[in-house]
Amino acid sequence: MASRSKSRNAPQGPSPFAVEADALPEGKFTDPDITADGSPRAQVPLLELETLWLCTGTLCNLACATCYIESSPTNDALIYLTADHAARYFDEIERDGWSTREIGFTGGEPFMNPHFMAMLKDALSRGFEVLVLSNAMKPMRRHEAKLLALREAYGDKLTIRVSLDHHTKPVHEGERGSNSWDAAIGGLRWLSDNGFRIAVAGRLLPGEGMVEAREGYAALFERETIRIDAHDPSRCVLFPEMDADKDVAEITTACWDILGKSPADIMCATSRMVVHRKGEPAPRVVACTLIPYDREFDFGETLAEANVAVKLNHPHCARFCVLGGASCSA
Repeated sequence: MASRSKSRNAPQGPSPFAVEADALPEGKFTDPDITADGSPRAQVPLLELETLWLCTGTLCNLACATCYIESSPTNDALIYLTADHAARYFDEIERDGWSTREIGFTGGEPFMNPHFMAMLKDALSRGFEVLVLSNAMKPMRRHEAKLLALREAYGDKLTIRVSLDHHTKPVHEGERGSNSWDAAIGGLRWLSDNGFRIAVAGRLLPGEGMVEAREGYAALFERETIRIDAHDPSRCVLFPEMDADKDVAEITTACWDILGKSPADIMCATSRMVVHRKGEPAPRVVACTLIPYDREFDFGETLAEANVAVKLNHPHCARFCVLGGASCSA
């Protein structure tokens, strides 16, 4: 897989959000069925396919300090999905009676994919709710007229969630690179001013509390006249950090009772993602948005093949989903 771009705008230092933990010990997350201490590993069945994610490709106009999918201006490890590919999965949903409510688009930066606007219109025209993850920068702004037409036609069926890593410019640009803040704020303000249903995705600095972060975002939104309630967790989503190289507890079957959680609470109980890896003849369906490359989480070319339980054999399963309680869906 190509490493992130060393372009002049890429951040030069470590991520301000870096996970503070010891290195992951050898032996953890190696056996799909058994944890390092010999306990049975937890798994999550697909209860229903509420959200289908489409990864539009890993190419992006930014090269962030830490991007779990390694998106950058040069990384095409996941190539552009086409409108025909997307339609094939929409057709499968309709033909086989999946109870899919939402189509999510992620990248990379979706608006860089030349097929994206056709995919977006197709999903909306079929009655799906659509969630687009974007940095709201220049690639999105090139499509203002088409976006306005879609908003006019489909209203709140379309949500655009903008990645604004922090409520302060220095921290945001420490992660996303110089000249990324003003463009993102400008795009977010344009979406707000034009009546789009919008949300923001941010992160917590080490030691930063949830209340403090939401107050910071609330002050930012008021100052910039952006129509988002920072105290609504569906509109201002604050994600836990991920680092597959840092230590985290493995999730055993006993953890559900210990943590007071259920497999139904976890993202892969209700979602899957489509990716097209470079060099492969067709897109594939993987367990979730977080693990696009690992073959253990590749379930085949169709949604029917992906109707299997996910064994929580990856640090992201533990840190982000189970212990972090996070989900990428709206």
